[in-house]
This record gives sequence, structure tokens and C-alpha cells, in this order.
Amino acid sequence: MGGTAAVLEAPAVPLPSRDCPLCPRLAAYREANRAANPDWFNAPVPSFGPGDARLLVVGMAPGVKGANRTGRPFTGDHAGVLLYETLLRFGLAHGVYGAEPRDGLRLGDCRITNAVRCAPPANLPQPREVGTCNRFLVGELQSLASLRAVLALGVLAHAAVLKACGLPPTRIRFRHGAIHELPDGLLLADSYHVSRYNTSTGRLTSAMFEEVVAGLLMRLDGTG
Repeated sequence: MGGTAAVLEAPAVPLPSRDCPLCPRLAAYREANRAANPDWFNAPVPSFGPGDARLLVVGMAPGVKGANRTGRPFTGDHAGVLLYETLLRFGLAHGVYGAEPRDGLRLGDCRITNAVRCAPPANLPQPREVGTCNRFLVGELQSLASLRAVLALGVLAHAAVLKACGLPPTRIRFRHGAIHELPDGLLLADSYHVSRYNTSTGRLTSAMFEEVVAGLLMRLDGTG
């Protein structure tokens, strides 16, 4: 098996196989990456974090040179810098983010996953692929007995979470900084994605992202 996978710290949930064939375009891209970079992880990326977390962070899909290479969500590319630094600041992560799975970083009351588990070409999954992979997000949500909130990074993740909760994606519109209470009581918080594009253009600043996380934690702790 190429690369190093993140260690699962939660009860068994439905997971895509290493050679998951459900999305032909993603499977073909995975095989091309395996041929070009055989020492990379090059497989559906597992979630990272404890199974008793109250907070689940949902991203879009693994970056080809990030999580697809390292086997841990948001690890090895620019997007992970802001995400993990913020989690560390708020006590949701412990250790030091070293941009590789052996850095010793641990998550506390937080778990991280993606709406699509395999790296897509041009870092952009197609709607059909998002829908196909949603079964694994459903399993993820159902497996977390202590889950009380989801932080969606971007419009795609927001819509995927709603679909996984059995709600039409059009029912609740994405709005950066918003915290929505779903019918079952689950909180859904929205943030622009922590991508290099968003941070380099100023669409998302560290202060903006920290404000979203702080507001969500206040709601979780009953102080906001």
C-alpha cells in the first residue's frame, strides 16, 4: 500500500474500499496518480479524529498533492495550515501541525472528513460524484453518537451535509458565518473553504475563520 494512512480513531463505519469503483472518473484519476506517484496514499482518504467528537468538520475533497498524497484530511497542502492552526488555537487539536501524518497531531473534540473521499481532477468533484459518495458521509454522521455540530467548508460541503441529513440542499442556503439549526437539532455552521485561493485573495482571513469557529463553540457550550 503506497503512502501512510491516518489512523482511524472511531467505531467502524461504512467506508469506500481502497479500489472503490463507484466513480469511474475518480477511479481512473486514482490509477493515473498511482502510476505516476506510487509512494503516495492514492486511495479514498479516511476521516481523522475521535469517534466521540461533538464537532465534525466537512471539507470538499482531498487535494491531489495534499490528503491524496499523505492519507490524512487537509494534510500536506496549503488548506491545512489555516484549518489546523485554528483548531490548535481553540483547543480542538493538540501537538504541532507538521503537514504529514507522523507529526503527532491529535484531534480532541473534533473530527475531520470530506464530502468526497477521492481526489478529483482539477480539485473539483462533479455533482454525480458528490451524490455517489454521500452514502459514506451518511455513515459518518450516523456513527458519531456525540455529534452536535458540523462545520461545512464551502458550498459543496454545506449541500452534501444537508443531503446526508435527508434535507434538500436548497432548503438552507450557504452563508459564511451562519449557524443553522437543523430539524433534528444538529447545528450546521458555514465557512468559506480554507483554500489557498480564498486565503490569498482575502475572501477568507484568519480572523474571519476564527470568528466562525469561536461562534460555533459558544453555541456548543451554551454560552452563545
